[in-house]
Amino acid sequence: MHFIDLGAQRERISGKLDAAIAKVVREGKYILGPEVAEFEKRLADYVGVEHVIACANGTDALLMPLMAKGIGPGDAVFCPSFTFAATAEVVALAGAEPVFIDVDPDTYNINVEQLEAAIAAVRAEGRLQPKAIIPVDLFGLAANYTSLSAVAAREGLFVIEDAAQSIGGKRDNAMCGAFGDVAATSFYPAKPLGCYGDGGAMFTNDGALAEVLRSVLFHGKGETQYDNVRIGLNSRLDTIQAAILIEKLAILEDEMEARQAVAKRYASGLRDVVKVAVMPEGSRSAWAQYAIETKNRDALKAHLQANGIPSVIYYVKPLHLQVAYERYMRAPGGLPVSETLPKNILCLPMHPYLSTADQDRIIGTIREFQEKSA
Repeated sequence: MHFIDLGAQRERISGKLDAAIAKVVREGKYILGPEVAEFEKRLADYVGVEHVIACANGTDALLMPLMAKGIGPGDAVFCPSFTFAATAEVVALAGAEPVFIDVDPDTYNINVEQLEAAIAAVRAEGRLQPKAIIPVDLFGLAANYTSLSAVAAREGLFVIEDAAQSIGGKRDNAMCGAFGDVAATSFYPAKPLGCYGDGGAMFTNDGALAEVLRSVLFHGKGETQYDNVRIGLNSRLDTIQAAILIEKLAILEDEMEARQAVAKRYASGLRDVVKVAVMPEGSRSAWAQYAIETKNRDALKAHLQANGIPSVIYYVKPLHLQVAYERYMRAPGGLPVSETLPKNILCLPMHPYLSTADQDRIIGTIREFQEKSA
């Protein structure tokens, strides 16, 4: 049994993948070949945005909007603590300071009420200037962008949607990747839409911002790469990865429906013995992960492992307690949810090719253990 089964997906489209890769190799346009622009257009159509700017990885996709807006020393950027390090890492790399916010105990997304308190606290202290918010669509579920957009508009803050786990998800009929002033995603192989290496993309409806982002990702180029009008990076998406992503995007919607079926089966089979994932009305998660919570998590994880069932703890420690980030500011009132979740949370196998037989075995093993432990 696989935690994420990339092999089954590969087998499904192996002929098309082989042909797409062979075409790139045969034509020799390994950097910025035609497949990159084609993938950008197809993904823009799928997400419903005007501009997709493909890049080398998801971390760069988060960093470059900060660079494009000149966010750096003396600036505060608000982000959740219960997430992968890249969300805060890019803020520090840009020279700004992350301000850590707790998450909602049910959705695991940024706590908007505490965000407002943190913005006020930063303004009152006067040391930093609030500039941006990076909400995370954790495990594939869109953050509350209705509330976040209202806060951002009132406070004059730039919003970067961290959609690294959520391409294919939606909220209120808008696709993840279409929220905020700009969005960023990752095509790391294990993502709902992943390539066979590193890759990423940025999404925006702002044409001027898109133009700057394209410059930043190519050494800050102007008319050519030898005309450098700003400090930039080398962050292009390889043509081979774009060709692979075109084929994977073609089956993404079908895979999204399969993920919904897996999530519903988990919820139905487990909701009376553990805390299962919450799905707000009007939302569709991309289900990058399926998380449960239980007080006897470590014992349950060991029991699953003994029965040949993989599981993973996301995340073992919140960012504000990590050595690299412990010096940065935290929201007023502390971050109790982010500090409690690592003791209780466990992510189960989740992918579109998880058989009902395997899922029933997972559910049955958990139920048996929980009922004996009760």
